[in-house]
Amino acid sequence: MRTSFAVATATAVISWLGASAALAESAADRAVEAAKKYSGTTITVLYEAGLQPLDPKNFSGPMWEKLTGIKVNVVEAPIDQIFTKTMLAHKAGTGAYDILNVIPNQMPDLAFSGALEPLDAYVDKYGYRKELETIAPVFRDNWMKVEGKIYGLPDDGDALILYYRKDVFDNADNKAAFKAKYGYDLAPPKTWKQFYEITQFITEKFGPTMYGAGMLRQPGNAQYMFQERFRVEGGKFFDPETMKATVNSPIGVKVFEAMRAENKLMPPGVEQWGFIEAFNAFLSGQIAMTISWPPVGRWAAGYGKGTEALSWIPETKVVDKVGYALPPGGHPELAVGFSLSVSADSKNKEAAYLFMQWLNSEDISVQRVQLPYTLRDPFRANHYSSAEYRGRWKDAPAYLDTLKLAGETGMLDLSLIQTDRYEEALRQAISRLWAGEDAKKILDDLAAQWDQLTDRIGRDKQKRAYLDWSKKPNAYPAP
Repeated sequence: MRTSFAVATATAVISWLGASAALAESAADRAVEAAKKYSGTTITVLYEAGLQPLDPKNFSGPMWEKLTGIKVNVVEAPIDQIFTKTMLAHKAGTGAYDILNVIPNQMPDLAFSGALEPLDAYVDKYGYRKELETIAPVFRDNWMKVEGKIYGLPDDGDALILYYRKDVFDNADNKAAFKAKYGYDLAPPKTWKQFYEITQFITEKFGPTMYGAGMLRQPGNAQYMFQERFRVEGGKFFDPETMKATVNSPIGVKVFEAMRAENKLMPPGVEQWGFIEAFNAFLSGQIAMTISWPPVGRWAAGYGKGTEALSWIPETKVVDKVGYALPPGGHPELAVGFSLSVSADSKNKEAAYLFMQWLNSEDISVQRVQLPYTLRDPFRANHYSSAEYRGRWKDAPAYLDTLKLAGETGMLDLSLIQTDRYEEALRQAISRLWAGEDAKKILDDLAAQWDQLTDRIGRDKQKRAYLDWSKKPNAYPAP
């Protein structure tokens, strides 16, 4: 049976109204009561195009209008255009958007440009500061503030975790053969050396029917895997004193060469695999390990099957066979993600903030992260512990426990002024790596490009942004 958005929304409203009566002092309740004075207003939110807008369009938006009389207008944009649209609207001063979905590593650039409204006064006025403390530490401590001021509410627990085939890893014959060859137990890899050896073992035994792993290698995705692994191995992006790029260190060369070597153990053409290709390969049983975003864990278990918005997903052949773990090194990349911000140019700032507080609250967000189709992933203590969520499928408790660990140890995407230009240079470097060029030469060129960018932006200005980012708890692994 396909899920009806209308029925789901009505049910959620009734459920929330009941909870509201019992929790008269909740942050969600305070937001609703305060927002009623803006009844008749329309607020516009900018969302990534695709599945995510189905939440405000079909679930939370209709609920909010029913509760407060405030209508929610959703504008969609591809993820690589969100920053540009936000900046263009700010420079034009049109007030086109009231609420912005902000990719956290672009938040400093937007805040320094004056595009984002500081939120501390609203947070205190509506008593939300205490509830913000229940957001997982890695998101709370890193995705909310720029130079100590709150500019966004972390709203999406993105993390690249490891998925593996339990039936392959737990098989007695496989375990015995692996231990005989490598001298340690077959288990989810703790190091990248183990990852290579396990991938090699499975590919040699089962390939080409099943390969040991298949990864996010399309440069737009692979750049996140490089960022994570480079730091896990001890690399630093810049010298903090001079802001000279150090990505071309021996550690960078080692990681680049290792990534290319691993590709030879994965399915042909893996160099161009993005989310969809790796996801489809894992669901079909073609690969025994992959590292990807949280929806893979839910959808591989069949969660959301029958939902109209997910009708494009192929039939999963790995139900009840999927294990979850942190990737080698134990520090998953918190790739992309979203925070909610109020536009500094909004003409409805308080109404916009109140909708954000309600969306982001414990009461409402725990419902939103369980929507199977909207890509909003668990990010609060009550999401990980929710009895309802933990009962969604057989292995949901292990899935949520792994995401909780990721919410403690994950690492931030590099964040600078004009950070996308640095990322684009890295993406081009990865394309050259897959083409077979010398790893050291590629990284020397990348470092030179980054230095030129830094000079053009202003070394002192960029140093200010880098030091603010690099001092956050999860910029680099703890010593």
